[in-house]
Amino acid sequence: MVAPFIKQAWAVSAVLSNMVGQGMLLSYTTSLIPALQHPDSPIKADLYTASWLASACGFAGIPGFFVSSFLMDVYGRRLAHIVVILPGIAGWLMVYFAQNIPIIMTGRLLGGFTAGATVSLGAIAIGEYSEPKYRGVFLNLKTASVCLGGMVVHILSQYATWRNIALLALIPHVLSVFITMTWSESTAWLASRGRFDESKKSFFRLRGKDEASSKELEELIKAQMERLSKPKVEKSASDRINNFFKKLIRKDFVKPFFIVITSSTLMEASGRHVFQAYALQIIGEITGSKSQSFYFTLAIDLIITCSALFSSFLVKIMRRRTLLFSTGFSAFAVLMIVCTYLTLADNGIITKDYPWIPTGIFVVYFILANLGCTPIPLALLGEVFPLPHRGVGSAVAGIWMSLGVMIGLQITPYLLVNVKVYGTFFVFGMTMGLALLILFFILPETKDRTLQEIEDYFNFGKFRDDEKDEDEESKVKMIKQ
Repeated sequence: MVAPFIKQAWAVSAVLSNMVGQGMLLSYTTSLIPALQHPDSPIKADLYTASWLASACGFAGIPGFFVSSFLMDVYGRRLAHIVVILPGIAGWLMVYFAQNIPIIMTGRLLGGFTAGATVSLGAIAIGEYSEPKYRGVFLNLKTASVCLGGMVVHILSQYATWRNIALLALIPHVLSVFITMTWSESTAWLASRGRFDESKKSFFRLRGKDEASSKELEELIKAQMERLSKPKVEKSASDRINNFFKKLIRKDFVKPFFIVITSSTLMEASGRHVFQAYALQIIGEITGSKSQSFYFTLAIDLIITCSALFSSFLVKIMRRRTLLFSTGFSAFAVLMIVCTYLTLADNGIITKDYPWIPTGIFVVYFILANLGCTPIPLALLGEVFPLPHRGVGSAVAGIWMSLGVMIGLQITPYLLVNVKVYGTFFVFGMTMGLALLILFFILPETKDRTLQEIEDYFNFGKFRDDEKDEDEESKVKMIKQ
């Protein structure tokens, strides 16, 4: 008999494998762009072209979010996850065989489509395929997987050509498709379609039977029975469009959506994608040595990956809010310190002879940022949207997230040229600080809550046990009186 945890870990490994591929996609420009800008390269790329090659994956993520939203709502999580990974496989093959910039760009766009399509789909799949006590750890491992993929590309860039790296990047996607084919369909999706018998079989196959899991399944089915019991009215196409836009202003959609877009802004501003794409250039400017930048970058990659893994442990023992705000505000303070140091050094006020100082401060910053600011926003994406809104929510939030990736990757090379590293990270740091401040006032604590409990919170404004606590307090007051 296979333990429920092993079954859940196997299912989640499909998402994590794909995330490794996503990390390789984001970091690929550190190998591709220098090679294309080399004087002997048969394919040439100037700064403008290079910036678009880097940011194309963010732009292509927008249709990816919409397609995955439609597929996961209509055909389920399993088929959707398989279908949206296939363009990424095709994209890497196009890059491998490319003989000009348009073909490389097309390959990057296909890879970006898969990356965008699987960000929210992967988070939702993890949320629905794992029980609450493991969900936070699995969701946090998404960030560690992306970091691992980035580190692999940075290592390979020293020993393999950009074409061979593209070929090797196929492996995580192919593995992900193979594992996804072994999934049973999501319990939540089956219940939302009224297929309750199948839903129960899928749930118990993955989670086993105990009191806690049985109660969670009972609450899920009860909620979906109530929703499906409401009389259905045939609607025209215009009615469906109107209902779509009405959904966007519902209370149980607006607040989760605002939390997701604010947290995704925090994630982008913390340098999640920017550093992976321009790591060698950033570290090269800080250290003043292009030849040594690889070793500094590799060290930071290793530290970032380890800190992301450690975050998966911390999220198990700490509350989400405590972890996010303690590490987030600390990271913001450290980032301001390193920006100040680099500004003073660049203006000759202090010496540049000790590059290990700003590099070391950056290491501290990336450790702190990867403990909370990058993994928790991805975890929230898989937790906060109520079941009826998960498809629409992931699509609309995906537009924001894709634009964030595209804009960040597009403007970074220009910022690095015009305002240097310290100016670039100062802009990101101020954005990061504002996002943290907003989340401090609107983010609920989701640790160890079932998805149904979180959904009820956004419907009623409080968790059920909070209501019980208030009832008990009122009873005590009445007794005392």
